[in-house]
Amino acid sequence: MSINVGDKVPSVTIKRLGEGGMEAVNTGEFFAGKKIVLFSVPGAFTPTCSMTHLPEFIENAEAIKAKGVDDIVCLAVNDPFVMKAWGEAQGASDKITMLPDGNGEFTGAMGLTQDISAAGLATRGKRFAMVINDGVVESLDIEEGKGVTVSGATACLAKF
Repeated sequence: MSINVGDKVPSVTIKRLGEGGMEAVNTGEFFAGKKIVLFSVPGAFTPTCSMTHLPEFIENAEAIKAKGVDDIVCLAVNDPFVMKAWGEAQGASDKITMLPDGNGEFTGAMGLTQDISAAGLATRGKRFAMVINDGVVESLDIEEGKGVTVSGATACLAKF
């Protein structure tokens, strides 16, 4: 069962690379008290994610934040080292918060995983975007096809 509009995001602990090395992030605390656009990609360094999804959010970051959004977060079921390297390679570091869900616990708790083991990618997150206000999902758009339509930055901007 998938998370729905009006639900609180699950509170799980995931790991990311911070300035001092590996750090724990409690998702319940991370999303509390802020308005955040969260978008999820199936995998860092994959073609659609690297050529379309993340770059569109980087290009539109200022316009989205001008709508009262405190942070834009890119989520992927990838390890912290990969997410940090991908963010740096894409020039996202000062515009987008890269949030790794290395074990898929947060994505799984939201019911937004997909099995893409046929492509050699195991269980990953679905491609989606949501607006979270003080830990509560205000909007959720899950891609049904292979492209970036309802979960891209342009679609996100249209919500505000």
